[in-house]
Amino acid sequence: MHGRVEGARDRCAVPGCRAPGEFKAPLQPANFDGPGSWRFLCLEHVREHNSKYNFFEGMSPDEITEAQSPIAGWDRATRAFAHAGSDPAPSWSDFADPLEAISGRFRRKHNEDTTRFSRHEQRALSILGLGEDADLKAVRSSYSKLVRRFHPDRNGGDRSHEGRLGEVIEAYQTLRKSAAFT
Repeated sequence: MHGRVEGARDRCAVPGCRAPGEFKAPLQPANFDGPGSWRFLCLEHVREHNSKYNFFEGMSPDEITEAQSPIAGWDRATRAFAHAGSDPAPSWSDFADPLEAISGRFRRKHNEDTTRFSRHEQRALSILGLGEDADLKAVRSSYSKLVRRFHPDRNGGDRSHEGRLGEVIEAYQTLRKSAAFT
């Protein structure tokens, strides 16, 4: 039963009552703040004790009506909730797949201040002729195409493109280790 103290060994605190005191009751009905002083009563006497308690005692009719309002206590100003480190959620109607919508909330928005590549990596992308939306597959494909174009074995032994070939190889080595692709 609700409110029963398990393992209570004392008898009811009401003089002359022989029933076990299994329910905790404050000594004074209005004494509910802090630890207070308690006594143990049997079920019959705790019901009698509770029937004497009147929460609205001493209140005016207007105060009682206000206390009984379903929005009582909600009229105080509160802080706005934070977004927990992410942007507000996107509209569900923008996505066909619910999992895509959930992950869309935590994706970074790409603007002029935020990029997933460092300046050095951005330079490497431009050497390979790629933009910031490139993935590792596009990097490999562009690298392969440019190596075939600039390698002396592929262009009749012409060594005039060796400098450009070195830049392409260095750019690929930079991008394959990039944290943006992990």
